[in-house]
Amino acid sequence: MKKKLKIGISACVMGEPVRFDRGHKKSGFCMEQLAEFAEFKPVCPEMAIGLPVPRPTIRQIVKDNIITVSRPDGSGDVTEALKAFGAKAAQGYQDLAGFVFCAKSPSCGMERVKVYHHHGKGSESTGVGVFAEQVMKANPLLPCEENGRLNDPIIRENFTTRIFTYQKWLDLKAEGLTRHKLIQFHSAHKYLVMSHHVQSYRELGRLLGRADIGVEEQGERYISGLMQALKNKASRRSHTNTLQHLQGYFKRQLDEHKRRELTEEIAAYREGLSPLLVPLTLIKHHLIEYPNEYLQQQAYLNPHPKELRLRYGY
Repeated sequence: MKKKLKIGISACVMGEPVRFDRGHKKSGFCMEQLAEFAEFKPVCPEMAIGLPVPRPTIRQIVKDNIITVSRPDGSGDVTEALKAFGAKAAQGYQDLAGFVFCAKSPSCGMERVKVYHHHGKGSESTGVGVFAEQVMKANPLLPCEENGRLNDPIIRENFTTRIFTYQKWLDLKAEGLTRHKLIQFHSAHKYLVMSHHVQSYRELGRLLGRADIGVEEQGERYISGLMQALKNKASRRSHTNTLQHLQGYFKRQLDEHKRRELTEEIAAYREGLSPLLVPLTLIKHHLIEYPNEYLQQQAYLNPHPKELRLRYGY
């Protein structure tokens, strides 16, 4: 059995009854699908700073442009406690491949957290959870997502692609970086990056062509650019462009019927008539019949375990 990814997760998203009302926000995707491939490290920052279950609700409140976290009446301020816990905990997350936060939580929300006016009249969804903010600030490359957004198939596939890619990077760093290994890694991720952001692929290639910077700095710049590129969600148009590049490798091997069949399947995907899985399956079939070592190493063909069925629905 392959080593499991280590994924940080809000404890309530894991299904633990740690919310203020003894409830939870269990993620079906995380616990019923991703759990086969991940070891979760749950955390409830509110309990970690000593708040009980059940407990009075807390919220983000703004006064004089300063946001604090407390009970609705302003008592029980836990802002600094959450910040301190977040900053300390974040330093121990360097081995994580990703983090799943609880949406809209004043401690764990990544974005759109409600910030209430101190006088009690109205709110804006402009806040970031205090704990989540500390984790993301200390680990800017770490793939992070919210439980609710993982219900969207495109966001779910994007996040999963990023965590499996980042785990491969962590493994590569653990082995020891060399320029040769960097180039091999980049070569294997060519079409994956291309499907997300073509310009980034070109920029990353130029970066690896430089001989005036050390391999450690080169590696840090590379992974920063790669993870930023993968944040761009691949579209039908960008996938189609990538599929057509892969198709080009078979132009001499395939007869007219097989060429036309592959062209038609790629067109059907582009027009939204079939999922990405269809042309990809056909390409993989041709790859078995006509092996190509360079294509066989491409992460684009298998960016995450097929058991997750992430390319079935779009």
